[in-house]
Amino acid sequence: MKYRTLGRTGLRVSEVGFGGWAIAGNRHGNSYGPTDDTASLRAILRAVEMGCNFFDTADMYGHGHSEELLGEALSESPEVLIATKVGCNFYGNVAVLDFSPKYVAYACEQSLRRLRRKAIDLYQLHNPSLEVIRDGRVFDVMDELKRGGKIRHYGVSIFTPEEGLACIEDGRPETLQLVYSIVNQSMAKQVFPAARAENVGVIAREPLANGFLSGKYNAASSFTQGDIRHNFPPRYQEALAAAARHVKGALETEGRTLAQAALRFVLDSEAVSVVIPGCKTPDQAKENMSASALSPLSAEETDLVLSLFR
Repeated sequence: MKYRTLGRTGLRVSEVGFGGWAIAGNRHGNSYGPTDDTASLRAILRAVEMGCNFFDTADMYGHGHSEELLGEALSESPEVLIATKVGCNFYGNVAVLDFSPKYVAYACEQSLRRLRRKAIDLYQLHNPSLEVIRDGRVFDVMDELKRGGKIRHYGVSIFTPEEGLACIEDGRPETLQLVYSIVNQSMAKQVFPAARAENVGVIAREPLANGFLSGKYNAASSFTQGDIRHNFPPRYQEALAAAARHVKGALETEGRTLAQAALRFVLDSEAVSVVIPGCKTPDQAKENMSASALSPLSAEETDLVLSLFR
């Protein structure tokens, strides 16, 4: 496993981290399908064995279940870094976005309890709107939590380049978590150079395009109710499957799976500090973590991938 510095946080993170959404289970929907907690715990420990020291989750994943699993597996591993997110209030009958100071402070305490930690290494706002980011008052709350020792660093999970640039312009968020993959390169043109210029750490999520860049799914694949992919429009699923087919022959080799090649594409960007593929089993954890030891994509392979967006 190789390590990189997460922007101006100064944290040394494994360049392949562990995305904790997939282990959340399907009890509350908004998931990646059913899980087995025993397998999830083994996957976490396998990742640690292979050098992973960065685990990303969110309080809303399984309504706290992902955090609980990480807290259980990593309670004796204080050297491992845990990042979580806040902004979806699921404690009532209906989940709603909530970035109010009162809720953020309350949710932080609940996450600390589930994670079995005295402080959260990286606390991230979970996809706030552009208006919330530009208003900036939510960052005052994060600063208070940091001064109080509840969190060590904070950042923002975003959807659009405009949101990323607004965070960088504000100057306070230390990290950005964003979608970046072979099939979604929209952040590379503007956000990556701006983040590098201001030493903002970049966490790349969904590098396997919701699993389609594993090569395991196609346009006809079906997903259970509650799995986010169950609601994908048919044309979108067809596009993801077609992109995977397009690059599979060129990128998959005897010593490298398609998923590992997809992770290598993300890691080949100097702007990225850590990529966080999800996994639910020890074998998936091993496959993901092993990508760090592989060589970068060749110039020809990279050109093929980049051509998807030309």
